[in-house]
Amino acid sequence: MSPKVAWRRIGGCAGLVAGALLVMVAVAPPEGLSQRRFDLRDFARPLTVPFPPDNPATAAQIALGAALFTDPRLSRDGTTACATCHDPALGFTDGASRGKGLAGVTLKRNTPTLWNLAWGDSFFWDGRASSLEEQARGPIEHPLEMSMKLADAVSALRADPMIQEAFRGAFGAEGITEGNILNALAAFERTLVSPKTRFDRWVEGDEQALTPAEIKGFELFRGRAGCSTCHGTWRFTDEAFHDIGLPEGADRGRGETVGQPRMNNAFKTPTLRELVWTAPYMHDGSMATLDAVNDHYFGGIENRTTISKDLPIFTPVFTSERLQLTAFLKTLSSDTPPQPMPIAPAVQEREAAAFVEVSHVSERNRRFLPAAVRIRKGRPLTIRNDDERIHSLSVDDPRLTFSTDAQEPGTSVVLTFPETGTYTVASSIHPRMRLSVEVFE
Repeated sequence: MSPKVAWRRIGGCAGLVAGALLVMVAVAPPEGLSQRRFDLRDFARPLTVPFPPDNPATAAQIALGAALFTDPRLSRDGTTACATCHDPALGFTDGASRGKGLAGVTLKRNTPTLWNLAWGDSFFWDGRASSLEEQARGPIEHPLEMSMKLADAVSALRADPMIQEAFRGAFGAEGITEGNILNALAAFERTLVSPKTRFDRWVEGDEQALTPAEIKGFELFRGRAGCSTCHGTWRFTDEAFHDIGLPEGADRGRGETVGQPRMNNAFKTPTLRELVWTAPYMHDGSMATLDAVNDHYFGGIENRTTISKDLPIFTPVFTSERLQLTAFLKTLSSDTPPQPMPIAPAVQEREAAAFVEVSHVSERNRRFLPAAVRIRKGRPLTIRNDDERIHSLSVDDPRLTFSTDAQEPGTSVVLTFPETGTYTVASSIHPRMRLSVEVFE
């Protein structure tokens, strides 16, 4: 049966909504702005949660992960669980500027929220984990956080007949292993989907869900203020790493992780979902309020060579514009302490790439064009940066290890692949940029 189609009108512009799934909404710009149409399809929430093929998860595995999330036996002193720092009542943060480890040791970074990580490309402020399973290992084994070797956690859990039974129910005869601890935690974390807010109801067609001031704030966010350059999609993050001009400190962020000085001071773009409940803000928790964040972006940015080219310099014309932006941002948060939203899981299979036999690839708009190429072994592959922003390429493969610190706009990188097979060229700045290379004789 075809979905019902209805027309809605916002500020004199019509948009098409098909059933509950948004197709497009065009919003009339506030007075004084350009007559630009904003396509809201990117802000429509997905209907399912993606699970990887190697950890598709069952209800039993998710329930086990929820139990492990609150289990202090995963820490060396038996006092700290994942939920100690990622408190559901605080938006899965701890409400502190910087996290606390064992014995109250202050950590160097703010505790990030866990909302909507099922759609993530990398994890931690510096992106050092490429999967939620890998991320789960990090704090458990970190000497300043939970300081527990997973092998020791396995031994501790195997002493409990009830948890043994839970593992057998979730993973069969294999039972308690290091991998299954991580798989269960990751399965649970993928279910932490932030609930719908007034903004979502507005996107879906409720014309009264936002006030005129909030809509104008959204127009500024998408338009002249340029916020959505980095805070895009329904999760309000580009999953990339940016130096946003905070005071420079000893923490080098992504640059230290990937060994590229050009990426010093760059940290992952955080989601803006439920931000009312996840203060304080920034990787170091240095800003306690949204007003402080506004002060930074509207005049507090420190300029330096590593500053992100995606960072717009925007000065509000009127005080009302700051108020409108803040009003809009608050529509991304629940009015009461948020609870995870139930949503159906779906195993996400990677689409088979259509390989094109070429010797030149373009980087444009944070994409490789084409995204999958075939080339003969020993022939050079030229990758040109046709973007307005700096890129950074890497190949991490036993057959070829390669990285660039900074590929400036207009420059090219030439790669030669020594053996046949499939390789992946990645971007250290924009993890969603992936180039598949099939090398043949």
